[in-house]
Amino acid sequence: MKNEKLDEPQTAAGAPAALAELWGQCGLPPQALVRATLSGSARGFASSFAVADLVQASVGAAALAATEIGALRRPDLAAQTVSVDAQHAVFESSGFFTLDGQEPDLWSPISGLYACGAAVGAPGWVRIHANFDHHRDGALALLGLPTGSRTPRAAVAQALQQWRAEDFEARAAECGLPVAALRSHEQWLAQGQQAEIARQPLVELVRIGDAAPLAWPRLGEEQRPLAGIRMLDLTRILSGPAAARTLAAYGAEVLMINGPHLPNIGAIADLSRGKRSAQLDLRTVSGRADLRSLVGAAHVFLQAYRPGALEARGFGAEALARLRPGLVVAELCAYGWQGPWSGRRGFDSLVQTASGINADEGMAEGGGKPRVLPMQALDYGAGFLLAFGIQAALLKQAAEGGSWRVRVTLAGAAHWLRSLARVDQPQWQETRPEIAPYLETLASGFGRLQAVRHCAQFSRTPVAWDHSSMPPGSQPPRW
Repeated sequence: MKNEKLDEPQTAAGAPAALAELWGQCGLPPQALVRATLSGSARGFASSFAVADLVQASVGAAALAATEIGALRRPDLAAQTVSVDAQHAVFESSGFFTLDGQEPDLWSPISGLYACGAAVGAPGWVRIHANFDHHRDGALALLGLPTGSRTPRAAVAQALQQWRAEDFEARAAECGLPVAALRSHEQWLAQGQQAEIARQPLVELVRIGDAAPLAWPRLGEEQRPLAGIRMLDLTRILSGPAAARTLAAYGAEVLMINGPHLPNIGAIADLSRGKRSAQLDLRTVSGRADLRSLVGAAHVFLQAYRPGALEARGFGAEALARLRPGLVVAELCAYGWQGPWSGRRGFDSLVQTASGINADEGMAEGGGKPRVLPMQALDYGAGFLLAFGIQAALLKQAAEGGSWRVRVTLAGAAHWLRSLARVDQPQWQETRPEIAPYLETLASGFGRLQAVRHCAQFSRTPVAWDHSSMPPGSQPPRW
């Protein structure tokens, strides 16, 4: 299909060009790009969007930035080269895993896309994200249906016939529920949030305080590039955990902090590889005191709470920088921190729906119905971008000092995806290759875990996990 009515010119095709663009946006040395090899092609993940280029370039940037950190820490050793295979990258971004030989069902029965509005003369589509019980029950209550897991999907579909898509979306947003009406890309542009997204860098790096460069522990010749760099991971939903898991693969000491009262997604078993897992209740004085103590010895603080939520607890970016001068504070949200949708809850699937991606995929396929991307490319792409941005900030901190804030949004990843060259003739029926060669089997606190190995490879220090995946609270909240 041809590319029509895009809001900006498309970049050159291919993952290497996307990597070079991303690398240059963050001001990193262009000569490093010769050390990155992005090879292969991805089969079985058909899309009219360049999803394979997005995830391959994003993880390539993260891995290459790790080698820059390694070269800075060990200037006596040759800088490592990096390779990323496209098929491996899309399989990692598919989120596939099994526990004790069974593939978990990670989606609530009522999550998904629904036709709506027929009974009120306004046919449309709306997507509900209900993987957390409180989101499910909120959507059911809004529809006047019984809450709980026993309400069938058919009842939701019937109730939505009485709602215009935009009305249901607006009422859900007022209730803090994650819902998106299906839009064309032109409708998304007219809505207003995209203008704010387009004004922001894909990976935003901002100096938020003065500080001397932080000392890093000495790096051994056989240690991975981020060994000894301490990272607090206060994230739960795909992108943030994927970013922290990526940095754990590169050697970072990642301590995941969960709240004992907060729900987690089933993919936590896969996304916790390489991390230690503790719990703190930030509603309590003691929980906040313990987190402040951990921040005092950290290099990176990663969070993906709704904008303003942690700031209300005393852990906004500027407060964290005062507590630990030189800290890199990384933040992720769905739609951004400014604009009409700032602070609105969102997930990969909802951003696809709201921004016109689902509509354009359906149009490209020619089936007349919206179509989702073949994997959660926005979630994993944003996660890899966040891992890249954190390391770019660490490099700036080492060179210039200062405390730094890194920001990435799912909608920004969608905007970048749309800017990449579109696929003219997607192979919609192409058979997906066997995933087995890309899997590893590990013991975990959730059962026997079989999951996709990390797709980036270094020339000297293999990626690895220092810790088994464990349930929240399995370790104490200390370094």
